[in-house]
Amino acid sequence: MEHGKNGFIFSTRDRVLHAWLNTTELVRDFENYAKQVTDSKEVSSLFGEFAEQQAMQASKLLELLREYESKR
Repeated sequence: MEHGKNGFIFSTRDRVLHAWLNTTELVRDFENYAKQVTDSKEVSSLFGEFAEQQAMQASKLLELLREYESKR
């Protein structure tokens, strides 16, 4: 565990949770960007790829979170 800037203690689980939340938000953002970009198929496709990559990361983080929860 590590103390944050404000004196709070952050566990590894806390950091994994925070990373998972951020990653799932990026998935939504990139999916929206892919749908919204209509003037460049290349850019739209790139955003779609980014969404998929973030989704894979989010899935791995969720697995870690479930492991932490099962140990509680």
